[in-house]
Amino acid sequence: MADGVKPRVKVPKTAAAGEAVTIKTLISHKMESGQRKDGDGNIIPRSIINRFVVDFNGQNVLDVTIEPAISTNPYFEFEAKVPESGEFTFTWYDDDGSVYETSKSITVS
Repeated sequence: MADGVKPRVKVPKTAAAGEAVTIKTLISHKMESGQRKDGDGNIIPRSIINRFVVDFNGQNVLDVTIEPAISTNPYFEFEAKVPESGEFTFTWYDDDGSVYETSKSITVS
């Protein structure tokens, strides 16, 4: 597991049925490409978030494959329609097998 990895997510607390809400996500991660060297000349192993998945009440909303060219601390902003109250689950997958997950609820009125 990479050090200092912290997922952050902003989801509105409430929405109207069928409304498109804006969701913002950021994960603190160094995103090492495997092409840099440390002070001793050794290659720093590749360590990137290679996949980002968002589900709402168990249904997939977003599934992104991330390539090594992405920047440090990947940020995603997108819209999703919410037909009912429920929970968004956000999952980031790391090259080293680590999985980072967080959830946020939204109430539809």
